[in-house]
Amino acid sequence: MKIPCELIVWYVLPSIRRELARELVQKHHLSQAEVARRFGVTDAAISQYLKAKRGTNKELENSGKYEDFKREVETSAIRIINGSDIVVETCRICEMVKRSGMLVGIYEAQTGLRAPACVCPQCE
Repeated sequence: MKIPCELIVWYVLPSIRRELARELVQKHHLSQAEVARRFGVTDAAISQYLKAKRGTNKELENSGKYEDFKREVETSAIRIINGSDIVVETCRICEMVKRSGMLVGIYEAQTGLRAPACVCPQCE
């Protein structure tokens, strides 16, 4: 049985990193090495995020809310450039994923079960 936190680690966090890396490198012109340093990962990991070899999640991307997700990433990228902490911004985006119901879709697709209340605040 997969618990919601595992799904966040396996599916949500890599997608957040992929989109943040893309935003920081392509729009804000940080080097891959700088993004890797800020994320605490290797340059190779950032390269894989940028090539979409890592961090792709079809349930998130097809949720109907992915544009909202990308807007949150854009906001976080600007905040990171202006001095915000990567951890704070990652948690902020993750909370948006949970609140929006995107995590429910991932949970149900991966487990085949109805999402419990801890995944779906609207179900409480």
